[in-house]
Amino acid sequence: MTTASQPPIVDLRSDTVTRPSTGMLAAISAAKVGDDVYGDDPTVNSLEERTAEMFGKAAGLFAATGSLTNQLAIKMLVKPGEELICDENSHIARAELGAAAVFSGITTRTWASQNGILKADDAMRIARPNSGVHLVSTTAIAIENTHNFGGGTVQSMAEIVALRKASLSSGMTMHLDGARIWNAHIAEGFELKEIAKYFDTISICLSKGLGAPIGSVMLGSKEHVASARVWRKRYGGGMRQVGIIAAAGHYALDNNLPLLREDHRRAQILAQACAKVAPNAVDASKVVTNIVGIELGSLNIDSTTFVQAAKDAGVWVGAIGPKYVRLVTHLDLTDELVERAAVVLADLLQKALVA
Repeated sequence: MTTASQPPIVDLRSDTVTRPSTGMLAAISAAKVGDDVYGDDPTVNSLEERTAEMFGKAAGLFAATGSLTNQLAIKMLVKPGEELICDENSHIARAELGAAAVFSGITTRTWASQNGILKADDAMRIARPNSGVHLVSTTAIAIENTHNFGGGTVQSMAEIVALRKASLSSGMTMHLDGARIWNAHIAEGFELKEIAKYFDTISICLSKGLGAPIGSVMLGSKEHVASARVWRKRYGGGMRQVGIIAAAGHYALDNNLPLLREDHRRAQILAQACAKVAPNAVDASKVVTNIVGIELGSLNIDSTTFVQAAKDAGVWVGAIGPKYVRLVTHLDLTDELVERAAVVLADLLQKALVA
């Protein structure tokens, strides 16, 4: 909490920290609701239909979290005892706590990637489809776009197309973890339907850059979504009058999607300020969306110490590894807050250079 004599905290830990705006709260308050488990919530139904249409998919399923929509989608594509492959730093591999194995009996194998950037050849090199009775068979590939732990990187459409072609010829399906696909859409300008057509299932999130309090949607065929709806209930994920949350998703799509450009611009402010004093720690040219990674490997400070020092100066950032710090811009920031954070972070990096 801040007092009148203290400047407000600049929270750069994640784009999940945003609070509903006045307009979003009004939309929540006015939401028409019903029992979603019975399929009776009109606001949820319209959000599922709207997002499915945006991505050119047959149906959508609203759920509380992106981890849940990822796991539901994976379950639709991979049977127990079969294998999903993804890159080693993907959210599915690192941040979903082994859910594919725990809940679905799915083996996960990973390939190495630079900043999370997809190379179709790397993925296909480890794929083992149709491996017979002695070896586990790869049946699906998961791609994350944008890539969280890769620093908000955007996947190449050419590599996605190449991977889709190779996977189809081998009988494998593809899932898109599109928690921040909105950022990729704004940064690169591609149509959502254009990228979606290369994937069998998609998970999209409304509570990151778009600013809704919670909510994700799984997109896919009618058959996949109908089956996933049963599994959502089985997992305890069925919700009742959840149109109050779906209304926030509608508001976010109506009002906040274009504002992602501001998040990207402000990420550049942070990246350039840090790169100016510590070019080995931050490469501003690689910051293309709303995430800035600071590599502390060459500096005399670890991430825990850096995070605490920044917090003491009123800037909250996230430690992703022992020598890696993440900054994420979002709706609740202003230029003034970002510029103040840039000064604090640049000063910490300068001190780490000479420590």
